[in-house]
Amino acid sequence: MINIIEDLEISELKDTKFIHPVKVTYNQNGKSRTWEAVQSHNSVAILLYHTQKNAFLLVKQFRMPVFLNDSSKTFTYELCAGLVDKDKSLEEIAQEEIDEECGYFVELNDIIKITSFYTNVGISGACQHLFFAKIDESMRIHDGGGINDEQIELSFLPIEHSDEFIFDESKAKTPGLMFSFYWFLKNSEKLGFK
Repeated sequence: MINIIEDLEISELKDTKFIHPVKVTYNQNGKSRTWEAVQSHNSVAILLYHTQKNAFLLVKQFRMPVFLNDSSKTFTYELCAGLVDKDKSLEEIAQEEIDEECGYFVELNDIIKITSFYTNVGISGACQHLFFAKIDESMRIHDGGGINDEQIELSFLPIEHSDEFIFDESKAKTPGLMFSFYWFLKNSEKLGFK
């Protein structure tokens, strides 16, 4: 299908710190349209595999939008992640997030790109860059938990429980986290794991 977009007009609804709600009016294939969207930063997310524990290191934190939709979900399970809002490479931002959120130092060359994908395509369409890194206790530099007012809890998930975890609907989790588990299990031999 060919989309011809003309007369694009974006107007800001309200100024905010990290996201910017907008009303977009445009012409698509000769038909006038309006869309409400959110302009937001792209992000990085990192699947961390702890070699000594044979477990994934996950981040748990309270997310107000999830809570507003389901008050039984008082926190989410996520990958270590952060916004692309600095003049640094994606790998440098990933390295910084691993340090800040999880307390481990990973060399830039040891941060492996998995893929990129778009999130919330109906509202923001931001791109998330997905990475993988191995960690162990020799790389620990502090307890993690985030910076400033972040309230991040770390959680280790043994590899053998990852399949069960993916399908456990009582746990709020992101699609990127579930996809990264799939990628790891599909590529575990290539990565040197049996």
